[in-house]
Amino acid sequence: MTDTRPDPTDVIARASAVLRDHRDSIDRLDAILVYTLGERFKHTQAVGRLKAAHDLPPSDPAREAAQIARLERLAREADLDPEFAKKFLNFIIQEVIKHHERQQS
Repeated sequence: MTDTRPDPTDVIARASAVLRDHRDSIDRLDAILVYTLGERFKHTQAVGRLKAAHDLPPSDPAREAAQIARLERLAREADLDPEFAKKFLNFIIQEVIKHHERQQS
């Protein structure tokens, strides 16, 4: 009688390879996030300089609300928790406002 059970070392090796692939993808996505945020902040800093030069308020509540609604919609489309997306964008917006306020000082 032959043992038909899979070799546990093969199962572990396959699982390890799949885990490594997922982690490689996560690492690439983390890099994309960091570079994307860097690019975003370059633009928001330019906006801050423009606002400071023209004595405009550092925050725009109507735009912020529209952006949050837009991001919540995108999050639902991407199967991401909209509340998480909202918290994430609110965090970014608060950082941008702090930068804008510093530019106006």
